[in-house]
Amino acid sequence: MPVYDYKCHEHGVFYALATLDESAVPKPCPECGELSARIILISPHLVKLKKEEMTAHERNEKAQFEPTFSTPESRKEAHEKHIHQHGSGCGCSEHKKNKSMLFYTAEGHKTFPSMRPWMISH
Repeated sequence: MPVYDYKCHEHGVFYALATLDESAVPKPCPECGELSARIILISPHLVKLKKEEMTAHERNEKAQFEPTFSTPESRKEAHEKHIHQHGSGCGCSEHKKNKSMLFYTAEGHKTFPSMRPWMISH
């Protein structure tokens, strides 16, 4: 049986066992017996999340029940939305994916910094 949080006006928060059907029914305070309503406490971690992290959590929660399917049309729409929000030269990784990471050292050797450090070039 789950534990729910209730709050007495005089004595504060207390916990009580209740079935799911009975969880919304007020419970008596263990100290004074006054009927107290159920409250929902939010984790302090969730309150302090950055806007970007909260948006990511909301997107993940939505995707759990309403999955989106990648189609050429949806990818094009997402790309156009990104360009509209950031502009064509925003410099984020979305625009860099078609650019080569090839560099040449002073000796003339090819190198791919941070792309595949284990790869030996010829």
